[in-house]
Amino acid sequence: MGSRSHFVAIGQELGDVREFGVYAEDLTALCKWLLESDVTTVAMESTGDYWQNLYVELISFGFEVVLANGKFTKNAKGKKTDVKDCRWIQKLHTLGLLSGSFLPDLTTEQLRTFCRQRGNWIDLAASATHKMQKYLKLLNFRLDVVVKDVCGLTGMKIIEAICKGNLDPYSLAEHRHFNCRKPKEEIARALHGNNRADYLFGLQQEFECYKFFQKKICDCDKKIGHFIKEELKQHPERRKMKTTDKPHKRTNKNAPQIKDLNQIAFRYFNGVDLFDIEGLSHSTILSIMSEIGPEGFNKFKTAKQFSSWLRLAPNNKVSGGKILSNRVPKGSNRLKIALRQAANTIGNLKDTHLSDFFRRVAYRKGRHSAVSATARKLAVIIWNMVTKKIQYQPPRQYLFLDQKRKLGLVNRIKKQIDKFELKPEDLGFTIALDISNLI
Repeated sequence: MGSRSHFVAIGQELGDVREFGVYAEDLTALCKWLLESDVTTVAMESTGDYWQNLYVELISFGFEVVLANGKFTKNAKGKKTDVKDCRWIQKLHTLGLLSGSFLPDLTTEQLRTFCRQRGNWIDLAASATHKMQKYLKLLNFRLDVVVKDVCGLTGMKIIEAICKGNLDPYSLAEHRHFNCRKPKEEIARALHGNNRADYLFGLQQEFECYKFFQKKICDCDKKIGHFIKEELKQHPERRKMKTTDKPHKRTNKNAPQIKDLNQIAFRYFNGVDLFDIEGLSHSTILSIMSEIGPEGFNKFKTAKQFSSWLRLAPNNKVSGGKILSNRVPKGSNRLKIALRQAANTIGNLKDTHLSDFFRRVAYRKGRHSAVSATARKLAVIIWNMVTKKIQYQPPRQYLFLDQKRKLGLVNRIKKQIDKFELKPEDLGFTIALDISNLI
């Protein structure tokens, strides 16, 4: 596969190799030549983005296509040429030594395009944020000291006022939000700057870029929400599905602004509530929906294969009966990154089944290993939930804040009864304490 031409081999002789262009008519001629040669299955190398158009064309002609990873098609020795490469791939495929890569279905692929575009805008917005902080420091506006987030409610109002020409520190401090911990006086002390014109110009440029990126992120959220709802309309039997609300799931400014994502995800996965798993946020669920989809889990026969594909399982290399290495292989995809971020969040929770597992591993092997182990455990749980259509059932349920308060009240009442050694006959009536109703 190449940017200017594709080399195709149907045998090991030099006459069995042909070169085709990359235009639409060239791809059609390639497929017709394979049909004339009685070819039924094709192996191709996943080189950059060059393979995608040819892959679609081969599928439309009815070929069985195996998309192989480039590291599994490396030639053993000799000078590297395109002719030798295609002949080597043909030989490996004839012997059945090539395995295909995972490819999602068309719906998941389209959703993935929207979500990855959204991720690109978030990265650009983060870059603009860092540059705004740089220009604020050069202007001696130490806004980063008095506010937790420069792009929060207080910070954005102050930056917008500075870009409009307001440089009075006491006037700028009036934009303080009531949730800000620092008083107006301290904010005003941090906003005495040098007011250089070149730095102000750079700050204004980056502020406009940041607002532009935020608008594009909102457009992506609307497109993603509309696409998912249109997909759910094709399954009218799922409309009545409803799960419990998850008000304890926090959202940050980068979370997808999709209304009722909890209920939408429950219907999208056909009655499986992934939000029940502690540590999974809205962004994590959206990554699962876009990177693999509900149908993609069925392409992995076991949870071990799924976690191995994510590169979360050890890669045991054995030679002569000895284990040479059992390290987790390098490389990652967006779904692995999302699960590792969720695992890191679980490590900060308390009184949950997964957080206890995280701490046990972290105590023995460190936090880095605990993140990988918990991410693998999450992958196994999610695979079993989606493929077997079962709900999340941890050995110990996670108690929310209101439930903890009620349970604490029950324990205090029991301690008082035990302290004074009260008995029903002493009080003259029977004490009935239904703990199940309180919990």
